[in-house]
Amino acid sequence: MNPNTLRRLDQLSQILLLLWAGAALGFGIFSAPVFFRELPSRDVAGRIAGLIVGRLDWAAWVVFGLAGLSWVGRWVAEVKEDLIGPIRLWSGGLMVALLMCLASSFVVTPKVQAIRARINAPIESLAADSADRVAYDKAHGLSRNLFFLRIILAVGLAATVGLLPRSGRDQEPAA
Repeated sequence: MNPNTLRRLDQLSQILLLLWAGAALGFGIFSAPVFFRELPSRDVAGRIAGLIVGRLDWAAWVVFGLAGLSWVGRWVAEVKEDLIGPIRLWSGGLMVALLMCLASSFVVTPKVQAIRARINAPIESLAADSADRVAYDKAHGLSRNLFFLRIILAVGLAATVGLLPRSGRDQEPAA
């Protein structure tokens, strides 16, 4: 790929990563606490928040996948030249983000939904030491941690995508 195409892909990646991170951070910091404070039931607030998180999860798949376009054009050139370089490090961050998307979408979220379906009652109605409540709290905590770690990765990837070399021979960061 030529340097102009790579620059445009980098800019697109930066914009998409920052938009997703902003939406996710806005939800996590501003919206979710308001839901839990203002809605009459924590269960209803949790269901609404869960729907939004599900949509943010799918948006994360799209955003991190499209950010991979900045990576594809550079990978082959670096594999031939360097053992460890900026593209491999950036690739590691991207792969971790995609693995977190995988875990959130196909492991943690279905676990939370299965627990909710099994108890068929508000979570807060269960005793604190109930097996379902403990399992729900663990899954919810893991989901929250994956969510915020992906935000950090999105910001980090957006901040560093412009530093990736524009060609296999030009290993200097772009100005």
